[in-house]
Amino acid sequence: MRTKTSKKMPTAKKELPRTVEEAVDRLLSLISEEDKQSLKNTPEKDLIMFHFGLGEYIRNEFGFWQGNSELLKSREKESNFVHPDDSSSIIIEALWKKLCSS
Repeated sequence: MRTKTSKKMPTAKKELPRTVEEAVDRLLSLISEEDKQSLKNTPEKDLIMFHFGLGEYIRNEFGFWQGNSELLKSREKESNFVHPDDSSSIIIEALWKKLCSS
């Protein structure tokens, strides 16, 4: 995630997350405290603003364009359409919810 004050996030581990929960946990270990606070303080309706920063990171580092089928299929329970853009948005929302609940 890149905010005005943050540095580029590190490359994710080579082992790809297989579920939304694993993806959220991985992100929590990578995101700075400052970025966690920024995301937590963002209203749910404005989470789309993370589509090109954090969302792009998720799509690239978690293998969505290379066919991380386990993670994409984990979304099939919620929707028949598992486009990487939609899946990264679900992960951002799940991350936001976890941050807001802590």
